[in-house]
Amino acid sequence: MTGHPIVLAHGGAGSPNTDSDGPGAACRQAAALLGDGQPDGALRAVIEAAVILEDDPRFNAGTGSNMRLDGSLQMDAILATSDGRIGSVAAIEGVRNPIRVARFVMDSPHVMLCGAGASRFARSRGLPEHDVTTEKALDRHRKTLERIATGNLRPNEQRWTGRDTHGTIGVVARGADGCFAAASSTGGTSMMLPGRVGDTPIFGAGVMSGPEGAICATGDGEEIIRRLGSLRVYMRIANGEHPQAACDAEVAEFPKPYTVGFISVGAAGWGMAATGDSMARAVLELE
Repeated sequence: MTGHPIVLAHGGAGSPNTDSDGPGAACRQAAALLGDGQPDGALRAVIEAAVILEDDPRFNAGTGSNMRLDGSLQMDAILATSDGRIGSVAAIEGVRNPIRVARFVMDSPHVMLCGAGASRFARSRGLPEHDVTTEKALDRHRKTLERIATGNLRPNEQRWTGRDTHGTIGVVARGADGCFAAASSTGGTSMMLPGRVGDTPIFGAGVMSGPEGAICATGDGEEIIRRLGSLRVYMRIANGEHPQAACDAEVAEFPKPYTVGFISVGAAGWGMAATGDSMARAVLELE
C-alpha cells in the first residue's frame, strides 16, 4: 500500500522534550531522501536521520554514548526494513556511527555482528577508528561510580536498569512506495557490564519492521527485551489498531517503575508515546 512519506524520530525515553530540535533536524534530513524518488527511500532516510542523532552529544548514541562501569564505550545499533532485511551490531567500539556499520552488515551474509568482530568489520569496510568519549560521558561515569560506592542507588538501579540515561535514538519512516524502515542506536545505560547488550539491536524488541509498519522502542532495555516491546506494538497495528493507540496501550501496560517510549508508523498513520510523556521527538509528513 502506498501513501505519502512520513518520518518520525526520537531522542530516547526520558530525554527532555525541549531537545526535540534534534529529532526535528533528523526528520528534515530524512525528508530530503524520502522525497527524492530513488530506490530504498525509507531505508536511506532512517540511516541519515540516525547519523544526525548519533552525532548530537545530547543523545545517548554515537558521540553521546554512556561509558560502561569499566570506562569502556560499547554501542549497539540496528536497521530493519519491511521486506525482511536486517543488519545490527552489538557492543561495537571505536566507530563514530554504528548505524553505518549496521548498514554494511545488512548486505553481508549475517544479521548481527558483535564486539571486536564488529569493530574489525567496520575497519574492513573503510570506516575509520573514532573515539566517541566526551566530557559529559566522563562526568556521568564518575557520578555512577560514586552512587555505587555510597550505595545511594535509585530503586530500579538495584538491577542496573539505569533510568538516569536517555535511552536510545531511533527513526521510523514510510516511503512513497509504501515500504517501511526503522533505525535505532544506543550507548546503553550507565550501570552496565562490558559486553551487555540491551534491546536496541534485537529485532522484535528494540525495533520491528514488516508489511504493517515500523516501530522503534526506547527505555529500560532489559524490560523491553522481556516483553518484546516493539513486536507487541506491531501486532496491535497488524490487528487493526491505529499506530497512536498501539503506542499508548503498550506504554500504559509497561511494568512500573521502568520507563519506555515508542514511535511507530503504519498504513493508517503514525504514533508516539512515552512514560511521563518525556521523550524528545518529532514527526514530518510529506505531501
